[in-house]
Amino acid sequence: MGYIALYRKLRPKNFEQVIGQSHIVKTLKNQIESNRISHAYLFCGTRGTGKTSTAKIFAKLLNCKEPVNNSPCDKCSMCLAFNENRNLNISEIDAASNNGVDDIREIREEIKYPPTDGKYKVYIIDEVHMLSIGAFNALLKTLEEPPSYVIFILATTDPHKIPVTILSRCQRFDFKRISNIDMVEAIKTYMEDENIDIEEEALYYIAKISDGAMRDALSILDQCISFYYGEKITLNKVLETVGAVDDEIFFRFIDAIVNFSDLDIISIIDEMVQNGRDISQFVSDLINHIRNLLISSIDKDKDNTLDISKEKLEKLKNQSNTIDKQYLIKLIDEFSKIQATLKYAFDQRIVLEAGCIKLCSAVSEEDIIDIKQKISFLEKKIQESGTKTVYIEKENIKKEHPEKIKHRELAIPEDIKVAIDNYKMLINKFREPEKVYLQQAIPKSLEDKFLYLVCNDAFIRRLENIKDMIEESLFELFNKKYEVKIISKQKYDIEYKKVINNENKRENENINIDDVTKLFPKGIVSIE
Repeated sequence: MGYIALYRKLRPKNFEQVIGQSHIVKTLKNQIESNRISHAYLFCGTRGTGKTSTAKIFAKLLNCKEPVNNSPCDKCSMCLAFNENRNLNISEIDAASNNGVDDIREIREEIKYPPTDGKYKVYIIDEVHMLSIGAFNALLKTLEEPPSYVIFILATTDPHKIPVTILSRCQRFDFKRISNIDMVEAIKTYMEDENIDIEEEALYYIAKISDGAMRDALSILDQCISFYYGEKITLNKVLETVGAVDDEIFFRFIDAIVNFSDLDIISIIDEMVQNGRDISQFVSDLINHIRNLLISSIDKDKDNTLDISKEKLEKLKNQSNTIDKQYLIKLIDEFSKIQATLKYAFDQRIVLEAGCIKLCSAVSEEDIIDIKQKISFLEKKIQESGTKTVYIEKENIKKEHPEKIKHRELAIPEDIKVAIDNYKMLINKFREPEKVYLQQAIPKSLEDKFLYLVCNDAFIRRLENIKDMIEESLFELFNKKYEVKIISKQKYDIEYKKVINNENKRENENINIDDVTKLFPKGIVSIE
């Protein structure tokens, strides 16, 4: 038999091997023990958290003839047939490629006949959110009242895309991201079984960039083993494999930004590019580093908040002591914007360099010193000139009719207000990259019939290209035809000021003489 990828070879075969999902495993075991098995399950969670593996183990256990501690025995004829992919009672369907009405009708025809061997017919539908609306409708009646010997297990990474009529008929289980500690322990055990030598730091970095997905971690590990076959896998070798950089470079990079040293920043970026590192991965890891700095500055007395070594934690604390928390928050915000821009940039290096230089030039130490000197000079001049401060007596100004003085808020039409309040629903109807474009826009109104999407100039053309799709989606969501205008922040501010000025003008025209005399009862001598 040919080589089997590590994530396939190490796929859990019983509940004891499922990592980080004890709350789900316990519930499923209890249901079998108490014979309270549901007819439909929905497994939700990010990729690589064990949804499909758990579904397969559960399906095998339901038909196992001699279960051991509520786990499949892997010895009976049903378990052996499943392991060899010849168990006719268990069907795994990929909804991404079998998403039509005809595919669901085939299932409806099949479930009419009971299993020839075993207790249940189990249908595992992976990526179920990819089914068409027609397919969901065809599945609805079957899911509501299936035969007693049929069980459906639906798995998805996007449960919000599934109709509520389907959701309400399933028992929902949410799979958590696997913690770094659990992942490291599991991989360490795998590596010992495979007789592969690997540094603990390398394991922690693989766990960190996998973002809670065991399949991603094993895929990266598989690549490292192939590249450095027969060698000890170190952190530097993992960094070279994934195109990342050592943590030390992030400390240097932050120091350069805090010290407004744009030359050092350019030098570090050049060093990274010359070593063949990936810029997107660098920015992602940099944001995570700044987040760690922020957390370490808040949680100085505890060592368990950040899942890192004590040596690195000490370095983080030392660096965070020299940086203001608000500035760290600003850096996260700015680099998140750079990260979003990198996805569509032709030259990522230029985008990163320009963004960093902008951060350095936004405010410099020389500017701060100059401003302080000017303030000090002006204060001295005021004291020398003997300028006196004149205070207005409180009784001379009577605050009546405050509504006449301050601006009132814009009156937003009800249908526009509904669309603005539920803007996230509109975003969720789209997929990337359209979803990213909408996330960069802010819905607003100007007291007219239009829904304004206000964004940076860089996204205007992209949003204009999908304007018809946006209006169609709004109609589907709220059953009302909307007219959308894509506008830049600068143009919206100009239009907003026009509306406010017109309002103020109308309000001023409506103020009569009596209102004026009430506002200034002692200050008006005569009116001509």
